[in-house]
Parts: sequence; C-alpha cells; structure tokens
Amino acid sequence: MKFFDRLEEKFGRFAIKNLTLYLVILNIAGFILLYTNPAFYYLHLSLDMERIFAGEVWRLFTFMIYPSTNSILLLFLEMFILYSLGNTLERLWGRFYYNLYIFLGMFFLVIAALAIYLISGDVMWLTPSNLYMTLLLAFAMTLPDMQFLLYFIIPIKAKYLAIFYVGIMAYEFIRSDWTGRIAVIASFANAIIFFLMIKNPAKRVRQAYRKHQFDAKVRDAARRAEHMRPMSGTRHVCSVCGRTEKDDPNLEFRYCSKCSGNREYCQDHLYTHVHVTEDGGGTY
Repeated sequence: MKFFDRLEEKFGRFAIKNLTLYLVILNIAGFILLYTNPAFYYLHLSLDMERIFAGEVWRLFTFMIYPSTNSILLLFLEMFILYSLGNTLERLWGRFYYNLYIFLGMFFLVIAALAIYLISGDVMWLTPSNLYMTLLLAFAMTLPDMQFLLYFIIPIKAKYLAIFYVGIMAYEFIRSDWTGRIAVIASFANAIIFFLMIKNPAKRVRQAYRKHQFDAKVRDAARRAEHMRPMSGTRHVCSVCGRTEKDDPNLEFRYCSKCSGNREYCQDHLYTHVHVTEDGGGTY
C-alpha cells in the first residue's frame, strides 16, 4: 500500500485524466471499424502473438479497440454504464489508482495470450470485453450497497450484480478447456491483484467522505461565525465552535494568518482547524 502511495506521489501526474472517455471512444471507433471493414482488426490490430513476435508490437495496445458488443443499441447502453462506473471509480480512488486498475487488466490479458501461445502454439484473440465488466466488480467491492436501476426500472444493489457476474464467469471456467480457463483467470486477475494491494478501497472511500463532510461543516461554521459577530454584540467568536467571550470569560481567542478574511479561533481550535482559503476550500 505505502509502496503504491509513493508511486502515486512520483508518477501520479502522468496518470491519464478521464481515461474512461478514451475507452468509450475506442469502443465506438472499433464498432465502426468492424462494420465497415471487419477483417482489418484481425489482420492488423488484434492480440495475435504470432504477429507480435514477428514485429507488430503495436498489437499489444491496439487490441483494446475491439468493441464490447456488435449491437448498436447495446453499445450505447454499455458505454453509458462504462462511463458512469469508470468516472465514479476515478473520483473515488484517484486518477493514479484507476489508471493502475485498467492497465493491470490490459497487462494480464497480454500475459494470458502469451502463455497460451507459448504452451500450445495457438493464437487466442483476447478482447477487453471482460476487462470492462470487471469495473462492475470493482465498483461493487468499493460501494457494495450502491443501487442500480436494472433496465432503468428494477432497483438492485451493486454487490448482487457482481455476484451474478462472478457466477457467469465461474460457469464459463467450468465448461471451458484450459485455454478458456486461462482467459477467465486473466479477466479477474486485475481485480484480485488490485484489491489485494489496496486492501480496503471501501475504507479509503469512507475516510475521504468523512473528510469531505468535516471540511463542509468547518466551512459552514466559519460562515455562521462571520455573520454571528455583529448580531451578538460580542468582540470574539470562534469560527469553528461559535463560542464567544460571553460563554467563558477565560477563553482565549486568536486570529489565523493562514485563513482568508478575519477568522478568529478559540484556544481549542486555533491549531486544529482547517484553514479556509479564498475559493471556499480548506487545507490542513
């Protein structure tokens, strides 16, 4: 965990912003390509290990252009879901960890295709469809009680959708041959490895939410204190708790040089408050 936090500090600025948007664009471009020239993907872009060893290394990335469905109606529905889930996870985890999750998924698909080729000599064209589905699994492991409207009508919690998806993949694992089983394992590998590293993403989200609530309460208390001063006829008002010299004559008050405006704090909150900046935000 600390190792990846240090990586985020060093390389987080290189993480791709709005990565989900690019995945959606790839899906739409792949859908158009398969309808206009279906052979082009398999001839030049697919995850064909034989051609990659022949020098066509771009296939390690271009295989991601394959669309998740060949139905235009399902495409718009799935892209809406993909964009919603991906953007939410990027906000909750942060840009670096969301990028890490997606690229881990790509990496394990490549490793699976490589393993199948080296063991059997067969080329298995793996596509990113199951990688997109693992976003649902990741969302359920982060916010298990979040509700979806299935078909925009039936309310169902994320954890139950994830269990259903895992059940389908378990069935695929049982009925497939060994190459199919490698593909199934590759589909889940990014989720398994990622959550073993992060340990408890739901806890991280709850901590971030509590911090957001605390910051909002502090800002609200500061605004109330600003309006309270002229109305109460007091000389000193704490911007956090709202206490004045009338509540306790022995209470000491000081102004904070790091906060915008003339914000005053009592001795209990002078060194523990969140600094209020000009844009309304807060810093520690």
